[in-house]
Amino acid sequence: MPRINLGSWAESAVDWLQSHLSWLFDAVNTVLTGMYDGVNAVLGAPDALLMAGILAVVAWWLRGLLAGALAFAGLALVDSFGLWDEAMATLSLVLVASVITLVLAVPLGIWAARNRRVSRVLRPVLDVMQTMPAFVYLIPGVMFFSIGPIPGLIATIVFSMPPGVRMTELGIRQVDGELVEAARAFGTTPRDTLVRLQLPLALPTIMAGVNQVIMLALSMVVIAGMAGAGGLGESVYAAVTQVNIGGGVESGLAVVVLAMYLDRMTGALGRRVSPLGRRAAAKDAASVRASASAAFLRYRPGSAVATVGIVVLALVAGGMHLTRGGDDRQAVAAGKNVGHGKKVRLGYFPWDEAVATTYLWQNVLEDRGFEPDVKQLDPGPLYTALAQGQMDLQFDSWLPTTHKQYMDRYGDKLTDLGAWYGPTSLELAVPSYVEGVDSLADLKGKGGQFGGKIVGIESSAGMMGTLNDKVLGAYGLEGEYKVVSSSTSTMLAELDRAIKKKEPVVTTLWSPHWAYAKHDLKKLKDPQGAWGKGEEIHSVGKKDFAADFPKVAEWVKNFKMSEKDLASLEAEIQSGGKGKEKDSARRWLDAHPGFADKLAPVGA
Repeated sequence: MPRINLGSWAESAVDWLQSHLSWLFDAVNTVLTGMYDGVNAVLGAPDALLMAGILAVVAWWLRGLLAGALAFAGLALVDSFGLWDEAMATLSLVLVASVITLVLAVPLGIWAARNRRVSRVLRPVLDVMQTMPAFVYLIPGVMFFSIGPIPGLIATIVFSMPPGVRMTELGIRQVDGELVEAARAFGTTPRDTLVRLQLPLALPTIMAGVNQVIMLALSMVVIAGMAGAGGLGESVYAAVTQVNIGGGVESGLAVVVLAMYLDRMTGALGRRVSPLGRRAAAKDAASVRASASAAFLRYRPGSAVATVGIVVLALVAGGMHLTRGGDDRQAVAAGKNVGHGKKVRLGYFPWDEAVATTYLWQNVLEDRGFEPDVKQLDPGPLYTALAQGQMDLQFDSWLPTTHKQYMDRYGDKLTDLGAWYGPTSLELAVPSYVEGVDSLADLKGKGGQFGGKIVGIESSAGMMGTLNDKVLGAYGLEGEYKVVSSSTSTMLAELDRAIKKKEPVVTTLWSPHWAYAKHDLKKLKDPQGAWGKGEEIHSVGKKDFAADFPKVAEWVKNFKMSEKDLASLEAEIQSGGKGKEKDSARRWLDAHPGFADKLAPVGA
């Protein structure tokens, strides 16, 4: 059967939409950004514990005193992890996405319930929306809206809409047909039948759909962290890519706290707004009156009391926000304040030299009066963001091979600011205790020894394409070995695990890399030159970077780093621990006086 080029058709469709409907995407981006920023400003402005108190009062009103106390404790725990701002950003994204989803899903569900033909048309569409892998939605989102919260918002709306439509349709269809016929017999209009009979009776099912929409939105928001949506999703993604167990546990628990809070509150709200739910709640309240302690814990204030409490806390929070003093930014010497608070967006993917140089430059630019905003992304989204002007600069372009595909695609929309390190080398490596394997040719016939796999890095890296397309074929390794895509951190974790157990393992690696200092490894020789010549590491900016940041462009063009300096910087960041990269880079700078002035000289 001939191959159906659906993928190329999809790419052509995306290119056409970008060319002809960019004005529409810009308008949608503006509206959604305004909504997200507004909600985030409201949730993020108060002091963390005051905002936790407001949310706890809501829980007290909906579920009782015990629920309010537990909600406050959980939210205070999130604040103790130092993840409050990220949690509020995630909550903002969930709320905006859920509101938009429900505004679209409920009318569609009502329409489907009242029209069989509409229901039949919607069913396969909803099936695709619900079963398509969630990561796929991020691709067009990034292409149309670049990185940031909006691609995540769009993907979240698409992914979480099906249960809202299905549960609304199901709830209305489950209303007793005899009741509907009776209403019609008494002359009730179809509109009044829907509003005064079907919707109230279907409300418990609809609210269950609302709950599912919010839960799916939260799960998708975390995935959207891969596209730079920020919030807890970015924290989870960073922890996973860096094998940061502590950070993963803390950010994961923060997501759990938000999920439990939203789940319990939407469930309680469903009982409050539904006539059947209020009747059930009244029965529950009557059953616990005999127990004074149970009645105390389940006591819920009236709506007026709860509103007063929320307003008082909000006023206190607003007053504290207005009177919060001073500028917390680090003081910059007048002669070195080149940036005057100008924001510079630095992107990096989780490769060690990228992490090291990005946080090094973050400290240097802050010393020069700029405000660097650092964000971790995969290579694909990062190059796309640079091409679209949504990011300003990154320091880890391996050229001419590893990142060739991105430069070929976006080269006319990027600025190559020159190489700061080179030459590098790409290779496969094995532990030194693996005998008889010193070159790539020695791997042939020994696939069983290595489990038939080569542990790789991100599938989007050009190194992986070279390995699959050239290296395996050059040495007759195709079919015997499978290249397992993972991430740089996962590859290093697998290497470390195998060495501790003295097991044979072959991994992708490159030079320079601190792993050669930590472990006793052998670089497998490449007598046929399948890997190609050594590469150089370039700094790459957006197209008009030099015009927007002339002084920084001058500094970066003259940026050079020796293998000794880079290795010591990477070692300092490794020893400093995950999540403390900026502080580690600062310690390295302090230990190398004059280095910052060499990187970013200013006039006397």
